[in-house]
Amino acid sequence: MSMIEFELDGKKVEAPAGSMVIAAAADAGTFIPHFCYHKKLTVAANCRMCLVDIEKMPKPMPACATAIAPGMIVRTKSDKAIKAQQSVMEFLLINHPLDCPICDQGGECQLQDLAVGYGGGASRYEEEKRVVAHKEVGSLISMEEMSRCIHCTRCVRFGQEVAGVMELGMVQRGEHSEIMTVAGNTIDSELSGNMIDICPVGALTSKPFRYSARTWELSRRKSVSPHDSTGANLIVQVKNNKVMRVVPLENEAVNECWIADRDRYSYEALNGTDRLTTPMIKQGGEWKDVDWQTALEYVANGIKQIKADHGAASIGALASPHSTVEELFLASQFMRGIGSDNIDYRLRNAEFPKSEGVRWLGTSIASLSNMQRVLVVGSNLRKDHPLFAQRIRQAVRKGAQVSQINEVNRDWAMNVANSIIAPSSDWAASLMDTRLQQWLGAPDVAAGKKVILLGNAAAHHANASTLLALAQQLAAATGAVVGYLTQAANTVGAQLVGASPAGNGLHAAQMLSSDGNALKAALLLGCEPAFDTAAGHAGVVALSKMQMVVSLNAFKTNMDCADVLLPIAPFTETSGTFVNAEGRVQSFHAVVKPIGEARPAWKVLRVLGNMLGVAGFDFDSSQEVLAAANLDNSKLSNLTNTVATTASVTAPQATASMPCTASIYQLDGLVRRAPALQLTADARNSSNSDLEIAA
Repeated sequence: MSMIEFELDGKKVEAPAGSMVIAAAADAGTFIPHFCYHKKLTVAANCRMCLVDIEKMPKPMPACATAIAPGMIVRTKSDKAIKAQQSVMEFLLINHPLDCPICDQGGECQLQDLAVGYGGGASRYEEEKRVVAHKEVGSLISMEEMSRCIHCTRCVRFGQEVAGVMELGMVQRGEHSEIMTVAGNTIDSELSGNMIDICPVGALTSKPFRYSARTWELSRRKSVSPHDSTGANLIVQVKNNKVMRVVPLENEAVNECWIADRDRYSYEALNGTDRLTTPMIKQGGEWKDVDWQTALEYVANGIKQIKADHGAASIGALASPHSTVEELFLASQFMRGIGSDNIDYRLRNAEFPKSEGVRWLGTSIASLSNMQRVLVVGSNLRKDHPLFAQRIRQAVRKGAQVSQINEVNRDWAMNVANSIIAPSSDWAASLMDTRLQQWLGAPDVAAGKKVILLGNAAAHHANASTLLALAQQLAAATGAVVGYLTQAANTVGAQLVGASPAGNGLHAAQMLSSDGNALKAALLLGCEPAFDTAAGHAGVVALSKMQMVVSLNAFKTNMDCADVLLPIAPFTETSGTFVNAEGRVQSFHAVVKPIGEARPAWKVLRVLGNMLGVAGFDFDSSQEVLAAANLDNSKLSNLTNTVATTASVTAPQATASMPCTASIYQLDGLVRRAPALQLTADARNSSNSDLEIAA
């Protein structure tokens, strides 16, 4: 990339050719005030706050829309520039309401900050201020103070360019201009909350957070999203040991500066009335609160008795892939320590092949933004993985071709060039369609920038191994790589620590089967079988027939089938580690203390292991557990020994009903209990939710 030298405030500076003055100045450490400019959005140049003095230009020029040129002389602090910026600020403040004392944006407002440096001490404007009626746009975003809007159009451009749906637009002209919904009455994008972050003036605010705290009262702590496999980096904001708000922590390699709405709003569940705050034991059909010692002794004695009466193979564990590496590792070690190989994280799967490698994305998350050919198999990409979809949407804007094999043709808010819409039982035959090679191109076309992505429905498919084998054959013929989008925050981590049966152990479907079920006891780690498993309510019935079921969960759940409820800490109340789809290991600390008597699950498992005499359970911290887990990313592989031939594919396929997948706001226990998320259009309209599958 060629570099251009120019002068900035008296200093020689170099920047890539084609850079705008504002970006080049930022790279050089010089801040130019602005409102409408955002590094991730196209240039609008409509706020004019970034006016700078450029030699030989007759008037101040917008730095966001002026490209650098060799020898250009730019002055950002000359009288000419400062006076222009002060004039713009005076104009912007003419109609702005003086409501900083009650504004949620107060303390982190760009307009407030820049008004200190560029605003006047008094206004010359004496006429009546403009008032804009508030709008009702759904359960997540408040537009009740649109009189604050300065028409920067960041929210409009975000919808068009990042979310892929122009839900907001600026209508009317002049002083009658307003930002309002143009595609419907509500804002329904799964990325909509980012509009709040990029709004520079507090016109768009968070409806659940509204008027609940002042920004300077909040402590800010880093964390990682526990939902899908992106591993989005978060800043969790806390007041009085209570999570009040969640916003993105910028990480260009993972989530850039965005997060999905379920990452942002699921915190509501943490403070809900459904939290389990003390151990409970069912006695005579009624639940009784007990202390930890009583509960753990009950569990330990029960396991000892069942093992003595029926053997260790009669005990199993179902572990949520949203659990941390530390929790999954200790659950696996615990089960094998008592002599059982019955543990599984693959709760929604219909096929359970022996492990051949750790299934992962097959490429980096960042590389998705620059792909030229993408084939998605068995995924509602936009809702299953909103931030991956956003990356691929970027690639489409650069000219990428996206193709899909799916059961239903859904709106991904991007141009899908080619589609094969077929029943899931026909996906294997579809992967042998000769058109796919044309869509992906020859190996020398777009070399290194082609990927075949297997979604949640493909991973949970009754013929998942065949689909992978066919995808690998197609990749070999076209020069593409094969990757799994992977369902949960720690699907990759669960594989790395061996949270699945390695020998003759029972897999999830066998443990939840009522036909000849050999299990007498089960541990449910963060798992709600009614909603998180392919068996659904049938699995609950099978569990209810066992002698003892122990539920380790942050919520009062599984009460129909469990005998013991142990309150464990959610991700905000424990330290731990998630491994995202690309194999990135991300550890985090607790941001608040556990509520009530809740305890980190790794500590509960450690104590149970010690009570049952399991060796190697002397851990003092989650970091020690992580070190013992010995994560090895060299195991990441999507290669398979399965051989798929024309004869095997055209033979009658093992078919279940449509593969079991979770809709966007049914993925895990947190999002299921977040009131604002459950009021969204996605929650109301989900046609393939766990609730419906379970029913």
